[in-house]
Amino acid sequence: MSHPTTRLGQDTTPDPTTTPDQGIALDARGIRIEGGPQLVLCASLFYFRLPREQWRARLAQVRASGYTCVDVYLPWNFHETAPGRWSFEGRRDVAAFLDLAQEEGLYVIARPGPYICSEWDGGALPAWLGLDPQLRVRQHEPRFLDRVTAWFDQALPLLAERQYPANGPVIMVQLENELDFFDCEDRTGYLTALRDQAVRHGITVPLIACSGQGDLEGATGDVPGVVPACNFYPDDDSPHIEPEVRRYAELLAERDLPLLITETNRRHRTLRRLLASGASLIAPYLQSSGWNFGYTPSAGNWGRPGNLMSHGYDFGGYVSSTGTERPEYAEAQILARVIDTLGPRLALATPTVPHTPVTTDFPTSSSPSALRLDGGGLLLAVPHLGTGAGTGAGTGTAVVNGVPVAVGPDSCPLMLVDVPLGPWGHEGTLTLASADLVAAGEGVLVFSSEVPVTVVVGDTRVEIPAPAAGAPQRTTAAGLTLVALAPADAVRLRAADRDGTVHLDAPTPARPTSAPVAMRRARRRVDTTAPERAAGRHELPPTLESLGVYRGRGTYRTTTDLTGVDELLLVGAADIVDLSVAGRARPTIAGFGATRRIDVREATGSVDVEAVVEIWGHANFDDARLPALRLGALRGLGTVWTVRETTDVSALWEVHGHWAGRPAPLRELGGWSSTRVGVPVTYTREIRSDTVAALHLKGVVEPVRVTVTDEDSHTVHSVLTVHAEDPWVPLPAGTHRISVTLPHHPSGGGLRAELLALEPVTDWTCAAQDDDLLTAFATEATPGQEVQLPLALAPGEEAWLDVDLPPSHDGLLLRPDGTQIRVTGWAGGECVGRVWVGDRPDFSGGDANVLWIPPGWSGLTLLVRGAAGPNAPELRVLRLESSD
Repeated sequence: MSHPTTRLGQDTTPDPTTTPDQGIALDARGIRIEGGPQLVLCASLFYFRLPREQWRARLAQVRASGYTCVDVYLPWNFHETAPGRWSFEGRRDVAAFLDLAQEEGLYVIARPGPYICSEWDGGALPAWLGLDPQLRVRQHEPRFLDRVTAWFDQALPLLAERQYPANGPVIMVQLENELDFFDCEDRTGYLTALRDQAVRHGITVPLIACSGQGDLEGATGDVPGVVPACNFYPDDDSPHIEPEVRRYAELLAERDLPLLITETNRRHRTLRRLLASGASLIAPYLQSSGWNFGYTPSAGNWGRPGNLMSHGYDFGGYVSSTGTERPEYAEAQILARVIDTLGPRLALATPTVPHTPVTTDFPTSSSPSALRLDGGGLLLAVPHLGTGAGTGAGTGTAVVNGVPVAVGPDSCPLMLVDVPLGPWGHEGTLTLASADLVAAGEGVLVFSSEVPVTVVVGDTRVEIPAPAAGAPQRTTAAGLTLVALAPADAVRLRAADRDGTVHLDAPTPARPTSAPVAMRRARRRVDTTAPERAAGRHELPPTLESLGVYRGRGTYRTTTDLTGVDELLLVGAADIVDLSVAGRARPTIAGFGATRRIDVREATGSVDVEAVVEIWGHANFDDARLPALRLGALRGLGTVWTVRETTDVSALWEVHGHWAGRPAPLRELGGWSSTRVGVPVTYTREIRSDTVAALHLKGVVEPVRVTVTDEDSHTVHSVLTVHAEDPWVPLPAGTHRISVTLPHHPSGGGLRAELLALEPVTDWTCAAQDDDLLTAFATEATPGQEVQLPLALAPGEEAWLDVDLPPSHDGLLLRPDGTQIRVTGWAGGECVGRVWVGDRPDFSGGDANVLWIPPGWSGLTLLVRGAAGPNAPELRVLRLESSD
C-alpha cells in the first residue's frame, strides 16, 4: 500500500516502547499499524452509491481532506440480486474499489454485515429471506446462518485477499451493525458464529462490532476476538459530550482496548471534542455523500413511522452527493494537520480532565476533556458552543492556566499546555498555545486561527493578531518564530522557513455552482404500457416477494360483490398502494402495513378492484409500530376485507385492578376513575363474532396491551401491543375474552371500541413487474411523439417520456415540478431513482425532489404516474441543472 504522505512538521520521533509489528494492533494506548501508533480519521464512502467512473476521484478527495481511511459497507442484497444469483461486476466490483483505495493511500474498514442498516433496502438483508417463516434474521438460527454463510463465502475471501499490510488496505472488518438496537436472543452465539466464519476465511486484522446506543455487550455478545466499538450521535451543541465519551474510553481501557468511534456526527467542532476525550478512531458518518440509485432506499423510522429515504443520500457531510466540497472539508484538513504535527505523541495520548480549571464567558462543555500527550504536556479542547445571534455568538474569552485567550464562535481550538519542545529541536516548553498547531519545525511553530493567538514559551507570553487570508502574522518568542495563518492559508501550507516565510500551494479553483440547463425535448412513447409478467391466480393476495418481485411492483385484480357493503378494510398493505374500486381511484395509500378503512358506499353490485403496489424499500430498522417496518417484513397488497357489520363495543367492560372489588365493576373502556395515576388497569369483556373480525380501539395514545383468550378452551390466542399508529386487533371467528391493559390516565380522552365483522375478498389475478423488467422496457428504443408540458394525467395513468439531455461534464440534476405525480428515471441502462411530487410521506437523507443523471449515463427515460390525492396529477415542468 502507498502510505499517507508525511506533512510538514510531523513528529517522526520513534517511540521507544513500540516494537516493530507487521500487522494491526489495538491496546489501551490506541491503534498501531506496523508498530507505529496512529490516530485514524475515517470517512464513510460507499462504492454502491456512486458511479464506478467516480470512485477514484472520490477516494482521492477523501485523501486530500487529510483523512487516512474510509469505511465501506458491503450490501449483501446488492451482490446477491436473486437467490443464488451473484454479481461482482461493474458498480458491484467491490474488489476493484478496495484496490483503488489502496492506490490512493487509504486504509479501509470493511463492513460486510450481514446486516448493515445504512438506510439501505432491508438493511442489506435479501427480501426473500422473509419467505421462510422459520428463518429468523439476525439470530443464532441455522436457516439464517446458512444464508449468511453463502454471503460470507462470497465476500470474506475478497477482504482476506486485501488485508493490510500484505495485499491491500483493509485494517479492520466489522461484524454485524448496531446489534444492541435489535432483540437478538443469543448475542454470544450469533457473534461467535460470525467470528468463526471470518476466522475460517483467513481474516487476521481486528474484528470489530459497533454499539448504536452504548451497549457494548449487546453489540458484541462479549465474544473473545470481537472488539467493541461505539457509535455516538450527540446533539452537537450539547455541553455533556465529553464526560459520556470519556466514560467509554475508560471502560474500554479497562479491557486494554482503545476507543474506536465507528460512526458519529460530521461536524469537526464535535470531532475535536471526541478526539480530546480519548478516541483513537473517529469515523463520522456520512462525510462523503452519494446516491440511492434505483430501488435501493429503505423504508425506515426516521421522523414519523414510514419515513422514506430520498434518492440523494446526504446528511450534510463535507462532500455533497455531487462531489462539491463544503466548508467542513477545510475543517477536516486543519484537524488532520494538527494530528500529523503532533504525530505519535497524540496517537499515544490518554484522556483526562484538565488539572487546571478552564473558565469561559461563552457556552462550553460542562466538563472539558484533555489528552496527556506521550512525552509530556496536554492537548486541551475548549469548545465555543455559541453559533448564532445572541449570547455567546461572538468571539469569547477563556482563561487557561490563568491566561486569558480568545476563542472564536462555533469553534473548538486544540490548545497545547506544558508541551516539551525538544522533538522540534528547541529547548524549553510550550507553556500555552491557544490555537491549532498545524506545523512545527526547528525554530518555527505555525498556528491556524481566525482570532488572535496567545502563545507562552517558558515564561515569555506573546499575542499574535488575528491573521487574514493572504496576510500571515509573525512574531518571535524565546528564540522561536511563531506564525499565525488564516485557515484558508493553513490548508494550503506546504512549507515554512525558520524566519517565518510560508510557502503555500496554489488555491483550488472554485467549482461552478449549479446552473439552469435547457432541456432539448421530451417524447411521449406511443406504447405507454410496460410489459408485465403473469403471476397466476390466488385465493388471497400473495406477497410480491413470493411472486419473485424483490424490488419493483405488482398488480392485483379481482371482481367482487359490494352489495350492502359500505367499507373495505385493507390490512397489511405496503409500501405504496394505488387502489381503484369500480373504476374510481382512491387516494394513494402509504400506510406501511397499518390497517386502513376504504369508503366504497358509491359502489354496488359486482365491481372490479385493482391495486398497483410498489416497493419503495424494505425496512432497514426493526420498528414494531407498523407491520411493514419490522425487519424482514414482506411487501404486497396484504388482505382486503369487506366490512359486513360494525358494532360499538365500548361499554360493559369489567374493571380489574388491585383496588377494584368483587364482583368486578362494569364501566366503559378506559372509564374507571381513580387518583392512582399511571397504575395499570385491565378492562375485560366477552366479544363474539360469527366471522373473522377486527377490533378497532379508537383514541389510543400510549401503547396498550391486549390479550385475546378463547372463551371455550381458555387458551390464549394472542398477546399484542396496540399503538396509535395501528390500533387494530385481528380476531378469528368465535367467542373470545378480550383484556385491554393500559395505565390509568384520568386526563386522557378515553377509548372507544368497534367490532368489524369481515369477509375476505378472494380470487385475485396477479401480474409482476420487477426492476429488471421495468429497466429493460425503459432502455428500449421505442417510437414516441414530442410532448409539450404541462402534462395532465388521470390518477393511475402513466406516461413514458424519453428526454434528450445536453452533454454535461459532471452530470445533471433533474427537478420534476407538478402535483400528485411519482417519477422514476432510467439512464445508462440503470434505474437512477424516484421522486414523489405533491402530497407524500416524509422523506429524509438529502434533496427528495431531485434526480441525478451521472455524466455518461445516456438515454434518460422517465415513468410518470398520476397519484390520487387532493389535487389532479400534473407534470408541469422538468427543470435541469448542471452539477458541474
